[in-house]
Amino acid sequence: MKKGVYQQLNLTHLEAALPQVLQEARAEQWTYETFLQRALTTELSGREQKAMARRLKAARIPRKKTLDGFDFSFQPSLSERRLRELSDLSFVRTCTNIVFLGPPGTGKTHLSLALADRALTAGYSVLFTTLSELAHALETASHPGLVRSRLRRYIAPSLLVIDEVGYTKLSQEQARYFFELVTARYEHGSIILTSNTSFAQWGTLLGDEVLATALLDRLLHHAEVLAINGRSYRMKERQADRATISAPSEAALRATGELPTGVR
Repeated sequence: MKKGVYQQLNLTHLEAALPQVLQEARAEQWTYETFLQRALTTELSGREQKAMARRLKAARIPRKKTLDGFDFSFQPSLSERRLRELSDLSFVRTCTNIVFLGPPGTGKTHLSLALADRALTAGYSVLFTTLSELAHALETASHPGLVRSRLRRYIAPSLLVIDEVGYTKLSQEQARYFFELVTARYEHGSIILTSNTSFAQWGTLLGDEVLATALLDRLLHHAEVLAINGRSYRMKERQADRATISAPSEAALRATGELPTGVR
């Protein structure tokens, strides 16, 4: 087959893998049907991997997290069963929002990233941002056209993750842009939002009680609110690190003669 045919048919992944496919076909004496199926499967697999790489790059996910990597026993107030149900991504299909509320360090970001990872694997477009990054990007747009362009970047994905709501009080302009974004995504795309601030404090966060009420009305109309009332993972890990550092090792005690050789 001429080389240009692969480009014309857009079979670039098959072209790269064809020598290996042909070698296996000869060694295993594939039928024509098996060869065709394997060749097309190779092309589709390559396309899926490339599309996944594009989605992952566009998502700006800071780190990979999974539900299996979350210690549900440390946060008994949280229902593992409910999180497993949400991981089937029905909330993305129905444009339902998810709001994680709780003190810092309780795993809100971990759970958000785990659900975002599931969505990416399933083929959905995702974008991760903090509220402070989002507000800064919109406020620093130099002209209205650029504001619209940047807003579209946050409106377009199937799933938008907004982390760390409540850490920074928004200016009047930033609050208005945040409201516009939530309004634009209302019933058109899912939002996962994490916050250490109760809804009653959002008037202070946005600097406008009326705007906060209108925003929450849209955000919570189709939403799952999951409160995490537990201890901080970061504090747990810090205490474990301190315990490790402060506890002298058996080898060190033997070296100093503080632990007799026959003692275990």
